[in-house]
Amino acid sequence: MSSDKVIVVEGRSDKLRINMVLAEPIEIICTNGTASPTKIEELLTPYEEYEIFIFADADASGEKLRQICKRAFSEARHLYTDEKFKEVATTPLKVLASILLNAHIDVKKEFIG
Repeated sequence: MSSDKVIVVEGRSDKLRINMVLAEPIEIICTNGTASPTKIEELLTPYEEYEIFIFADADASGEKLRQICKRAFSEARHLYTDEKFKEVATTPLKVLASILLNAHIDVKKEFIG
């Protein structure tokens, strides 16, 4: 069973890191560095009825992904890691949990607080 939410990340390491803290079944889609408008639309069209979250790195490629998603899926919510961590994959688990919790995504209790 999955929820009606989907998280878009840049790479597999981001996906694995987020999965560590999730307490609800959410589809996580990796763009794998392919951030063309056509590719993003192909990836996300099956999820148009879902609540879409974009969780990209705090760098140029992450910003490029965000801009493409803003144009193609303006209703998507954008989650941000602190620039000092640069990447979703290097963000501490408790910080990731806090970001996800603030977006009303359930996280494992051990990562709260």
